[in-house]
Amino acid sequence: MSTNILVPVLIFFPMVGALISYLIGLKSKKGRDITAVAVSIIEFALTLFTVINAGAVITDMAKESGYAVSLEILGAVMNFKIMLPEICGMGLHFTLDGFRSIYALVVAFMWMMVTLLSPQYFEKYRNRNRFYAFLLLTLGATMGVFLSADFFTTFIFFEIMSLTSYVWVAHDEKKASMKAAETYLGISVIGGMVMLMGLFMIYSELGTLRFDELKTVLIPVAGQNLVSKQGIAGAICIFFGFAVKAGAFPVHIWLPKAHPVAPAPASALLSGVLTKTGIFGIMMVSFSILAHVEWFGYALLTVAVITMLLGAILALASVDLKRVLACSSLSQIGFILVGVAVFMISGLENELAARGTLIYMVNHSILKLVLFMAAGIIYMNTHTLDLNALKGYGRKKPVLHGCFLTGVLGIAGIPFFNGYVGKTLIHEGLVEVSSIPGWVEALFLIAGGCTLAYMLKLYIWIFICKNNKAEVQEKYDAQKKYLKLPGAIALIGSAVVIPVIGVVPNLTADAVMNFGQGLFGVEAAHTVHYFAFHNMKGSIASIVIGILLYLLMVVMFSVEKKEDGNVYVNYWPEWLDLENLVYRPIFIQFIPFISHIICRVLDCLVDYSVIFLRKTLYKDSKLPHELPEGNILTHAAAVVTQDIVWLLNHTILRERPIRKKFDHWYAIHWEEYAENSQIIGRSLSYGLMLFCVGLVLTIVYLLLVVFQVLA
Repeated sequence: MSTNILVPVLIFFPMVGALISYLIGLKSKKGRDITAVAVSIIEFALTLFTVINAGAVITDMAKESGYAVSLEILGAVMNFKIMLPEICGMGLHFTLDGFRSIYALVVAFMWMMVTLLSPQYFEKYRNRNRFYAFLLLTLGATMGVFLSADFFTTFIFFEIMSLTSYVWVAHDEKKASMKAAETYLGISVIGGMVMLMGLFMIYSELGTLRFDELKTVLIPVAGQNLVSKQGIAGAICIFFGFAVKAGAFPVHIWLPKAHPVAPAPASALLSGVLTKTGIFGIMMVSFSILAHVEWFGYALLTVAVITMLLGAILALASVDLKRVLACSSLSQIGFILVGVAVFMISGLENELAARGTLIYMVNHSILKLVLFMAAGIIYMNTHTLDLNALKGYGRKKPVLHGCFLTGVLGIAGIPFFNGYVGKTLIHEGLVEVSSIPGWVEALFLIAGGCTLAYMLKLYIWIFICKNNKAEVQEKYDAQKKYLKLPGAIALIGSAVVIPVIGVVPNLTADAVMNFGQGLFGVEAAHTVHYFAFHNMKGSIASIVIGILLYLLMVVMFSVEKKEDGNVYVNYWPEWLDLENLVYRPIFIQFIPFISHIICRVLDCLVDYSVIFLRKTLYKDSKLPHELPEGNILTHAAAVVTQDIVWLLNHTILRERPIRKKFDHWYAIHWEEYAENSQIIGRSLSYGLMLFCVGLVLTIVYLLLVVFQVLA
């Protein structure tokens, strides 16, 4: 089957599957679950087949020409372009290259694993039919984002994805969920509108929104950047829209609130995939429109470092399992953006930063899939996310214990686990750029240490420590059937990927990077010896920092001793919330207040200007003069009536004269008549009456015509 046909199928098949799943769910819950799982498995199989088929086409063409194709060349050369014309005015443009192939596989794999776990997770939930429908709709929209070939197509599916994933956050319809969903939707809409304005500006300036054409149009000539101020402003607007979904500071406010309230399968996808759509968009706007804007790389680096540290600090302070993982996602997004910024600052030539960014994105997706699924398994058996209540839950659960520990070691960047590879490459790329201050590297290592500290906080508390209440610990230890077979397959199958990539990175991670690095336009200069001491120094430094932070910030500062045992305390003040402290007051109170004042001032200025002009330049004549009430007709009738009354008062009504003022009387009756006429004219009865009159006249006319013909 042609790749040009398969690519749109990857996008629209899950959307059709969503409708089928929903209709089946109206009759059979089990049938709905099976359908949703089947759609996700078929989607993964189709994606895998599409990528293999596309690679085979390129390989066969190369063999016919007498060339051998390596994985790196294949990823760089593969570029299948598909257009669906006359859709949304500008048509939809898709492409399949090395990077998009990798992320299409990551998306399909994660959705398949999450859907396998979902039937057990949602056993006691309401609105399951709705969730599965929007789960599959979001799958298609996410595929559309990653396979898009221009900003317009990206925007269309990006907005669909934002609206469909909103339902995930609001799923249980509790107060906290609805508020978090409101924040998520509100900031997504704002980001989308700002992005749309940026697209208008870029299209007006450059005449195209295609990624490949933008790179060609904006190649600098003699060191002169071709992007105008309008183009830069438009690009910044687009960047803002994508930064919202990525969860970058200062538009990160939805992320720590949405994850804890959303179902765990949704949280895994929000963190592992949907944030990556934002990163993808940031990369596309950075590598094309802003590629040669010197200051942008440093601005992005500043945002990245703040995001990286803020997420780590919030995670250290949290005592909610999923909130810690959510804030961890915020921090990890910062690490990835550091890689993008380093690549930008080095003139799009730092292959270590480019390759590290790519593999970090992939690894973080897999890691958050494992960790959030593990958190979901814990929640569906305990119905709590409070770390103090979860203390000791996983002590005698080897499958859950092993998978969670794998995720902890991976995200902490421990050697021989996948997170180490990307973190090491970005760190080495950062060190290579002399123009970046040394304190950025120091903060990078400290943030890495924070990652280990807050993950140890979770792991040791849940899987090593004993619960303060002996009866609760006995209940936890006795719980054996906490995970059914499909969920176990999803969890173990995802966790196995973590050490496989980490133990043999030259065979696995390098293959992924070689295939996908064409998006960055770089080549691998040499083989990286990941386990050489000079490459492990950064990881070792972060591990030492992490252990010290765990002992100082967690054990000594966050743990409070009580009579029945130790408990975690959240010292983060509730009032220190950027949304409630800054954003809501600005958008709900300050801006409306200022707008009200401005409108009142302008209204007064207009009124006084009109009065001034009428008194000076445009002097009013005596007749016709402005009437205090009524209109010219009522005024004329009042004048005539007043003259008649005057005549009567001076003749036949001398003894009982009429003293009434008819101006007001006619004006009141005219207003009543006009109001009644308006009410009657808008009523359904009046409309039916006119219809009947028209129908009668039509019948009479037809009868007359018939009589004339017969005569």
